[in-house]
Amino acid sequence: MTTDPQTTAWLDQEDAHLAAVIRQHRWAVQYVGAGDDPGEPAFGYTVGLFGLGHPELVVVGSSADQTHTLLDEVAAMVAGGRDLVPGEFVSWPGWAGRLYVEVCPNPGEVLFSANRFYQRPADHSVPAFQLTWPHRDGTFPWEPGYPCAPACQPRPGEWRA
Repeated sequence: MTTDPQTTAWLDQEDAHLAAVIRQHRWAVQYVGAGDDPGEPAFGYTVGLFGLGHPELVVVGSSADQTHTLLDEVAAMVAGGRDLVPGEFVSWPGWAGRLYVEVCPNPGEVLFSANRFYQRPADHSVPAFQLTWPHRDGTFPWEPGYPCAPACQPRPGEWRA
């Protein structure tokens, strides 16, 4: 891929900033606003957990503030030694909700900054877990009566950046 000098300079600055954040905090959160295509929802993901021997974490369809809060809480658990397992529910004191851990089957189509940071091509992407959140009524996307359209929180593998 060839890029112009201005884009190369911008990417170099982004890479340096990301590396500094990860050095200071052990991980960073990358938030991506919704794209023009309906299959491109807003989402956020961690960068840095792969370096700790764990898949990165992804939250889809939530606000920037909520995404950062959820990812920071769970990433802190991982950095503290917790290994998440697909199929488990995660919660913590002070938060009434819970997140469901699922494998993100297409991380190469999602984790662009993480793959750039770890110098991994999309077809050999760093792995990721999607953290699925419940609607405010407590239902999850796979449960009957889930009141939110599928577009608000697409299922793993049914969306891309």
